[in-house]
Amino acid sequence: MNQIAVTGMVLSTAPVGEYDRRVVILTKEQGKIAAFAKGARRPNSHLVGAVNPFSFGEFTLYAGRSSYTIQSAEISNYFAELREDIVGAYYGFYFLEFASFYTKEANDEREMLKLLYQSMKALVNNKIPNKLIRCIFELKALCINGEGPQVFQCISCGDKEHPRLFSVKKGGLVCSECMQDVTDGMELDTSTLYSMQYIESSKIEKLYTFLVSEKVLEELGRVMGRYMDVYVETKFKSLEILETLL
Repeated sequence: MNQIAVTGMVLSTAPVGEYDRRVVILTKEQGKIAAFAKGARRPNSHLVGAVNPFSFGEFTLYAGRSSYTIQSAEISNYFAELREDIVGAYYGFYFLEFASFYTKEANDEREMLKLLYQSMKALVNNKIPNKLIRCIFELKALCINGEGPQVFQCISCGDKEHPRLFSVKKGGLVCSECMQDVTDGMELDTSTLYSMQYIESSKIEKLYTFLVSEKVLEELGRVMGRYMDVYVETKFKSLEILETLL
């Protein structure tokens, strides 16, 4: 048999036929893949709990001509706490849907997988507000995808000493010399700008290690909301549901 072992997180699952499931997994080795879990909808199936969204672990797959089939799974973290927290769960579903939209098969998606795992850990530890986790996830995910804003220097001339405004349309900071044609400039609190710089420059393992004031969190959320509206060309169903719960 042509078997492979992959480490990853289940992004989504859907019923197929009477007893099977189609499972989308973001993996360290193969990027985003789809695999069939035969019999996973039977109550006594050894895969019944392993193929739920958020499940993270090692999956043994059989590689057929045109599809994968899950043979077995060793789950190291189910993130089961999210089953008891509907708001936290929908933050998690939003992160999964976001990752699924941006990732591809046979692509190096290790950074996005790592970000997903650390974000789920942050959601279940209750030390950081969910709203801050969302801002951190969105900004870092956009950076991983190459669409993050320039927050270290003027995006037009490269001036590092005199950044004045943040422009969503320009894609980052604009200095006083280059701001004449800026129509959407936002003057950011120093702590908001520092938070964005920290998120963009830090290793993923260090992301969820800080808190901000309510004022900074409000401004950070406003910046990311505007940035997402301009640069993310889709509407996420899980986010629409989440916003009805808040």
